[in-house]
Amino acid sequence: MSQLRWIDKTQPQTLMMATLIMYINAAFGLLDGMVVWFPLGTVLVVGQVAAAIGIANEKKWGYWLGVVLTALFLAYIILHFSFFAIINLLFGGALLALLLHPQSREYRRVWFRW
Repeated sequence: MSQLRWIDKTQPQTLMMATLIMYINAAFGLLDGMVVWFPLGTVLVVGQVAAAIGIANEKKWGYWLGVVLTALFLAYIILHFSFFAIINLLFGGALLALLLHPQSREYRRVWFRW
């Protein structure tokens, strides 16, 4: 039985940074009160933690959950754009770029399992 990991330092830098950014986004979402926007906010916060844990434990579902949630988060930010959303837009774009980077996709293709 393998042990649950929060961060896997043996993964490529792109995936490790994506995992860290997902944890940070979820923490800021809790501090910002995103869970008050039940169901969307709760799904984004809990889903990002689940995706980060899935990626750290080399699960394909974690990777794809992270990509889908990040894309939905970016779409929501773009649709409800304001001046204060620029930082969220930058972090979301960076996260999506890290997840879809060729090095991340190749590592997922070779090492991740369902």
